[in-house]
Amino acid sequence: MSRKEELLNWLKEKLKGDLLAEDVSREKCLFIDIKKEALIETAQLLLSRGARYQVGVGYDARKSGQGLAMVHTFAFDSDALLVAIRAYTPEDKPEFDSLTPTLPGAGWSEREYIDLLGLHFNNHPNPKRLILSDDWPEGIYPLRQEVPYDLMPPAAEDVAFRLDEAPPGSSIIPFGPFHACLHEPAHFAVYVDGEEIKGCEYRGFMVHRGIEKLAATELTYSEIPFVAERICGICGSVHSVNYAQAVESAAELKISRRAEFIRTVMLEIERLHSHLLWLGVAGHLIGFDTVFMQAWRIREKIMWLAESLTGNRKTYGIVIIGGVRRDINREKAGQIKKILGEVEKDMLALEKAIVKDKAIHRRTRDVGYLSKEKAIEWSLVGPVARARGLAIDARKDHPYAAYDEVKFDVQVADSCDVWGTLVVRVKEVYEAISIINQCLEKLALIPENSPLAVELEGPIPAGRQGLSVVEAPRGEVVHYLLTGDDNRPERWRVRAPTYPNLQAVPDMLLNNRLADFPIIVGSIDPCFSCTDRVVVIDRKSASGKILSQQELENLSRKMRSKS
Repeated sequence: MSRKEELLNWLKEKLKGDLLAEDVSREKCLFIDIKKEALIETAQLLLSRGARYQVGVGYDARKSGQGLAMVHTFAFDSDALLVAIRAYTPEDKPEFDSLTPTLPGAGWSEREYIDLLGLHFNNHPNPKRLILSDDWPEGIYPLRQEVPYDLMPPAAEDVAFRLDEAPPGSSIIPFGPFHACLHEPAHFAVYVDGEEIKGCEYRGFMVHRGIEKLAATELTYSEIPFVAERICGICGSVHSVNYAQAVESAAELKISRRAEFIRTVMLEIERLHSHLLWLGVAGHLIGFDTVFMQAWRIREKIMWLAESLTGNRKTYGIVIIGGVRRDINREKAGQIKKILGEVEKDMLALEKAIVKDKAIHRRTRDVGYLSKEKAIEWSLVGPVARARGLAIDARKDHPYAAYDEVKFDVQVADSCDVWGTLVVRVKEVYEAISIINQCLEKLALIPENSPLAVELEGPIPAGRQGLSVVEAPRGEVVHYLLTGDDNRPERWRVRAPTYPNLQAVPDMLLNNRLADFPIIVGSIDPCFSCTDRVVVIDRKSASGKILSQQELENLSRKMRSKS
């Protein structure tokens, strides 16, 4: 009996009539439907067997007569098993019992669907707005089917964030929405007593782009990989691979081994340039710009390599459902090995300088401390979790692409601070180089005329679930998919690694100095979003102008008509 079958039988015995349906057809995934009254009990049962919470997914299921749905996903890392539990609630009483008192990491997932679906979660400790701005009209829930994807409610002026009360005796220092130490829009209200941080409240999602809504209303399955690449300016292949894997899982489509190795190479190239980017930014945040310049000098070689392989430094456009669009032949493989050798040599010299620098140690050791127990409580992922002694890595725990055929170590530190995240990322640079070299050696054994992509045989049936994980440079990314009609998903949910990690930042900041705020926040390598406006510069006058959405659309149409 497989681990999945054993777990399902045990749940049936415990839940009895509360378990309504199951789907075991997908490899490494278990999907079950339960009565909503059994949601907390089911979550607790999974946790008692060693599950790790990932994310909640809400969607509008009214057209099938099932009301509003809530899905919670869990990972059994020791068994390479992903589990999704789904429950429904009627439209006229859209409420669930909250998992947050049991699982603090579920707090944002539930708050998100208070905003986007109009759900209510009984006993949620902090049911205030998360996604929508404080001036958003009441009664409009963007993920409900009757709400158009391009809805633009009237704007309100001078609406301030509704912040929590500051702790007694402390003052509020705002960081953001635009601040020199933040590379993207976000708002941190930091509560300080003198120089000591006593608390923090985060408000984000100011440039939420509605990609998931767009996918369910305007895009086809095959168009979404190219949009998924634009979720993050660093992790393009991460999201396109993850989405493609979710569709391939739902469609039960097996891709070629050559395509899996090429996907793996691109994912590790992204890990290299991401970790080198972070190392440079971290040096900048503590005032050590020599590290910044040297790390980015090394990174530039990786960017040139990415461009030579795909035609682009970023947003590669290489991943499609069923495989990849570009090959890595022997000539390109030789080029990759040469550049990786140079990067490794440069990295060894940079690492030696970092490890011996006392100033870096003073600015990172015991800074941003968060215990291993707290890391588990907040469901942290990636280098932030591994710096707290948690040996979780989707590449090892839930092998995908070609990771089942390469050897590497999961890099772990136990200092539980910013220094630990630095150590983990530096070591992962060498692991990434090793993984790429192994993939190239194995690619050489596969005939070059092997197919790069396979096609779907007919449409994907509606109502099938897909679940996929990929280890991004920042940590585990989760993509949940529910197939729909009209050649597009009914629901596509993306959980980036910053989503769980950011929830723990207030605990990381607590009792640290205000001067350490930038590097503590920077230690999770946060990715908030990309900017939603464009500045046009007149080359003759050097004057600039910020375009409105309508002006940008008009300019786009004008330029398209000329092409």
